[in-house]
Amino acid sequence: MTDPVAGYEACAAAAVRCGVRYLQLRMKGEPRAAVLETALRVREATLGSDTLFIVNDDVSIAREVDADGVHLGQRDMSIDEARRLWSAPGKRFGLSTHDERQAFLATRRSPDYIGVGPVFATPTKAVPDPIIGLERMASIVRSSPVAAVVLGGIDCGNLAEVLRRGVRNFCVVRAVTRRPDPETAIRELQCIWRQAVKASPALRPVP
Repeated sequence: MTDPVAGYEACAAAAVRCGVRYLQLRMKGEPRAAVLETALRVREATLGSDTLFIVNDDVSIAREVDADGVHLGQRDMSIDEARRLWSAPGKRFGLSTHDERQAFLATRRSPDYIGVGPVFATPTKAVPDPIIGLERMASIVRSSPVAAVVLGGIDCGNLAEVLRRGVRNFCVVRAVTRRPDPETAIRELQCIWRQAVKASPALRPVP
């Protein structure tokens, strides 16, 4: 989640009601105190649910709010260092990748999952990474020995096209956060997902 128009708590509650598997808090450039306060509220909204709460970038905040994991970028600390600082059992550690080489090197660090993208153009990042497109996305996902979550500009208009490439895990930001009713937005995406799974049961997500 990045600056959802419905508010962080409302968006988190909608994700929980819809059974979203992972919910990531991404507040780039915000003061640490503001991120921590929001993370505590989101943790409260997800606690005891099937929705796993992931904090972006900051392992200290993830540890402080007892999140379910942390997602690291290419310029953040290494996964090895993050695991050293946060050794609680069962926590998830993810790593962003933006091309084939980064994905290969990332999997050697044994993350729980990698992010792969951006697949399409997206304004979510202030300095966007180069678009990889559908074919490179599919190739990276096929080659990954760990769960791969594709992202970047994915919405209801192109999700079916993404899923036809054999993708099992995807992430959206603006497709939900820019909508005043996040629950409706999530359910629209889930409807597309269910149709894809019905056509190809092998698409069921990797835990």
